[in-house]
Amino acid sequence: MTTHDAPILVGTPEFKADAHARYAALRERGPIHRVRSADGSALWLVVDHELAREALAHPKLSKDPEPFAERLRAAGQHIMLAGSGFGGNMLTADPPEHTRLRRLVSRAFTAGAAERLAPWIERLSHRLLDDVAAAGSADLVASFTRPLPMAVICELLGVPEERRADLQRWTRQGMDNPSEGQRAALSALNAYLRGLLDDKRRAPADDLLSQLIRVRDDDHDRLSGTELLGTTVLLVVAGHETTVNLLGNAVAALLSHPEQAAYLRARPERVPAAVEEFLRYDAPVETTPARFATEDLDLGGQRVRAGQAVAIALTSASRAFLPADEAARLDVTRPDPRHLAFGHGIHYCLGAPLARIEAAVALRVLLARLPGLAWADPSAEVRWLPAGITRGPVALPVRFTPSGDRG
Repeated sequence: MTTHDAPILVGTPEFKADAHARYAALRERGPIHRVRSADGSALWLVVDHELAREALAHPKLSKDPEPFAERLRAAGQHIMLAGSGFGGNMLTADPPEHTRLRRLVSRAFTAGAAERLAPWIERLSHRLLDDVAAAGSADLVASFTRPLPMAVICELLGVPEERRADLQRWTRQGMDNPSEGQRAALSALNAYLRGLLDDKRRAPADDLLSQLIRVRDDDHDRLSGTELLGTTVLLVVAGHETTVNLLGNAVAALLSHPEQAAYLRARPERVPAAVEEFLRYDAPVETTPARFATEDLDLGGQRVRAGQAVAIALTSASRAFLPADEAARLDVTRPDPRHLAFGHGIHYCLGAPLARIEAAVALRVLLARLPGLAWADPSAEVRWLPAGITRGPVALPVRFTPSGDRG
């Protein structure tokens, strides 16, 4: 794979700082483009809604990077192996292995388990905001949108409270572009979770990890040790980092559209539906990890050769079904925000119910607890994450009316 035929550069800090405008320009030129990623890797990038749905479910686009790993590493294209550091898991599996893994994991990771956490998420949201409500100003990424999802996934998995800060640091570093720091963070995360799984085997508890260890299918099939570890790492990283950015993007959108925030503050019952519009307006996963063509195929009028990589720009595709002016408009009353933020097809995000509940509960509490919520400096530009496949604000510096109570 060469890069001379891929003149468009994506995934750089400059691109990510102005992502929506750049994706809109790409959509005007066509539904799929030959591009280079930040490390020089060449790939096809899908930016259109309907073509994204096709690519996300295409049987000839493999999620397993291993058959292509040696050639990619030799070419220095390590970014194409995003997700492979998570071990055996659904993210990098194709049917029938993906079907088996998803069936086993879904027996433990249910929508009901997420719903039962809702009261705890509400109490945690209040507790986090107790620490900032009297101050009148805060960075909501540091004080709210980042610690809340980490606490939720750790509570679900049964991670002791004293180790949660370590997991937060490792997952943040693990989502960066491939580097020595990223590999060290994933290694530390794997080592800690391997030991935690051993502890759960010796002393099972009422948590998701213990359930994953016990889960069986047809009285004989179960997750192997490698699959357990890979699934656990995936749940920690994906289940935490994407929700951090879902919340951060939603708060940033509301801060920039105070009339929409006022509407939801007056109608808190509308917040769950508004979450779908936030997912459309600014999807927390900017691009999917690469898929690989298992044979020559046509995609959006382009010939994708066997072995070539394809990524789907979910941030772009989630806006692409609307005209340009409407796509860029936030409307929390939009009746059918047909976003692709959680993917499509057999790989549709298993954690979507938990992410939706977290976002709805957290945003409702935030709007109620912090009256007068506004940007600390309305003229300042939002700083977006400069690397990786996710999209979210680096910080959310805000001011609000100080309050010592819970409303």
